[in-house]
Order: sequence, then structure tokens, then C-alpha cells
Amino acid sequence: MFTRFLPSAAQALTESTSIALAESIEQTAIAIPSQQAIATTYVHQGSGGTSILLLHGFDSSIFEFRRLLPLLAAQNETWVVDLLGFGFTERPAGLPFSPTAIKTHLYYFWKTLIAQPIVLVGTSMGGAAAIDFTLTYPKAVQKLVLIDSAGFASPPNIGRLLFPPISYLATSFLRNQKVRDRISRNAYHDQSFASLDALLCAALHLDLPNWHHALIAFTKSGGYNFLSDKIAQIDKPTLILWGEFDRILGTADAEKFKRAIALSQLIWIENCGHVPHLEQSQITAQHILEFR
Repeated sequence: MFTRFLPSAAQALTESTSIALAESIEQTAIAIPSQQAIATTYVHQGSGGTSILLLHGFDSSIFEFRRLLPLLAAQNETWVVDLLGFGFTERPAGLPFSPTAIKTHLYYFWKTLIAQPIVLVGTSMGGAAAIDFTLTYPKAVQKLVLIDSAGFASPPNIGRLLFPPISYLATSFLRNQKVRDRISRNAYHDQSFASLDALLCAALHLDLPNWHHALIAFTKSGGYNFLSDKIAQIDKPTLILWGEFDRILGTADAEKFKRAIALSQLIWIENCGHVPHLEQSQITAQHILEFR
């Protein structure tokens, strides 16, 4: 029986890890000063060891970690959360859905449920969110793991020019099944991973209230295009994992992260595209668990 806030389409999930994650999702109201509490979706598994928190990429959700989560949770208390404006977390009308709002919400999630230094793992845009969070709340982060991370790459600044009905049409294009299938296939090196189950996992959140609004608002905010000059300020031990065939962000930024972050190490994930946590989950988990 899946949680009530998942759409009925979740009943069509077929991969065992997808079903297990769907059955594990919880939701709690995260109180943030001077605004309403936000119903926040997350998964919490494992105990002992070091607390690990996983942050998903752009227009994604906690389903992104369906394969990595159980591997990490076997040895450590592990958390996955839907960032504000994404996944199945509530999108209240009137919120800015900006990087500042995202890290504020994430801080109060951490403070409410975890409240101890964490290993913060971010994938793609989630890597940029992890960097921003680490620089703003350094006492909350013990170590940082960046997986094919955004941060250096600046997206086109067309978001500020979006206005109705163009903005609505742009997000409608993004939810098109053929478009999402093409994006999924570009993310993987091994095309067999771009399955119907994977496509469903990536699309379950699209029918939630205010999905269009939040995505447009985040894009108009400029996203994380302000981070590149701040990355060198990271003083936490940082593990950089990068798929050697990343066709989404390319591979040049991996070395840029390594040069910019003093306490960092770079490991290339062979035979892998933009999503090592999905395509090479065992190897990715091993590197995170061995990270000292």
C-alpha cells in the first residue's frame, strides 16, 4: 500500500527498489519561522554510523535514490528529502522557490529531524544545493559528496524572460513523455537503464499541485548560477564522483571542482553517464562508505 500523497500511477511501478521506496515515503510538516509549515516528503532508513542526507537533481524527487539508499542505509542512518519546489513536498502558493528558500527549508528539515553533522550528498542540481547549504550552514555538514554536480555550469538566463503563456508552454514541453524519455536516455551510458519503470519514477511528481508554478519560479530566480565564485570557499572534506560518459553536464567540471576545493578527491565512475547513483549504484555506495 503506497502512501496517500503518491498518485495512483505509482501502482504501475515494477522495479523492487522503486516499490520499496514508494512504500517507505513519509511526510511531516516542517515549521519555518515567519511562514506556514511545509508538508515535506522524505525517507529515513538505517541506524548508527554517520547520518547521510541525499539531495536529488532538477525536476526530480526522492525516487532518484531508490537504488543507492538501501546500500548506504545498511551501515548508516540515511535520509532522502524532496527539496522545496520539487518532488512530492508541498508547494504552497506565494513562496519564492529560490535557492535561498530551498536551503532555508532544508535547514529546518535538518534541524527538526536530524540535528547532527551529516555527510551531505548532492547529485546534479542537488550538488549545487548541497554546496550552497554547506557554505551557509557549515556546522551542519561534516563531509560533502558531489555526484556529477552542477555549480560551475550556468544555465541560460532565459528564465527571467519567461511569462505566461510561454512559461506554461515551456513546462508543458518538459512534462511531455517523449521529451522526458529523451532526457532519461541522455542521462545513462547504458541505455537499458532507461526503462519504463525509470520513466515512471521520473514523472510521478508532475501532477502535483503547483508543479508548473514552482518550476517556473525557480527558473526565473536564476537557480544556482551564483555559485561558481564561491566553490573555493568549501573547507569540508569533499568527494567528487563523476560518470566518465556524462552527456548532461559533460566532464570538464569534475576537474574544476577538484582544483577549486582544497580538501577534495575525484573518482571517475567507469562505464557510466550522468547518474552513477542509478547506473552504478553499488560502486557509488562503496566510494561513499569508504570516504574518510
